Amino acid sequence: MIDLLGLPVGSRVLDVPCGQGRHAHLLAEAGFRINGLDYSEHLLKVARGRGTSAALKYFRGDMRKLPSRWTGRFDAVINLFTSFGFFSNPSDDVRVIAEFVRVLRPQGVLLWHGGSRDGIMARFIARDWWETTDGATTIAHRRSFDPLSGILTIDSVIHRGKTRAPPIRRTHRIRLYTASRLAELCAGAGLIVEEAYDGFTCRPLSRKSSEMMLVARKQ
Repeated sequence: MIDLLGLPVGSRVLDVPCGQGRHAHLLAEAGFRINGLDYSEHLLKVARGRGTSAALKYFRGDMRKLPSRWTGRFDAVINLFTSFGFFSNPSDDVRVIAEFVRVLRPQGVLLWHGGSRDGIMARFIARDWWETTDGATTIAHRRSFDPLSGILTIDSVIHRGKTRAPPIRRTHRIRLYTASRLAELCAGAGLIVEEAYDGFTCRPLSRKSSEMMLVARKQ
């Protein structure tokens, strides 16, 4: 990831959404000045618990409306580990990309990582399950996909060992994008996708890639 960014030590990077800070913390250790933004107070508490400094700061906020003072501030924005496509209205995804562009400096870089609709659909798994290493918890997933909206729905059931506690049931939805559609959205906001990889590998993106890493530059 650092190689893809190609930035000198001291560059300003925005990690959004930053979650528990696992990427932000490592990038700060590598010598970058990092701002992390997330909507979850709980995850931000975990992130701050890992440590903060003058070069590593965390903020709570909505990535559809980043702070106005950040306009043109960052050399790079990173959006990692499938952190895009969870808003119910696709226009919100457009707003997010526009905000990324606004806070980037000219020639700044967006590093985007997430699921690739082409690859996920090529080997779609409707159901799966696994156990934790201690055998105490079983997690089962059931998936469905709406090709018109592009929404993948995942129903999860969590069984907690041999206890009599009722299972935990959760549902989440994500809008899957193809690389071509994301490139179009980026171009419409002033970003040109220059490179596309098969997730966190050096292999080029293919139609069978279930993950993709896109490198886009602000014009």
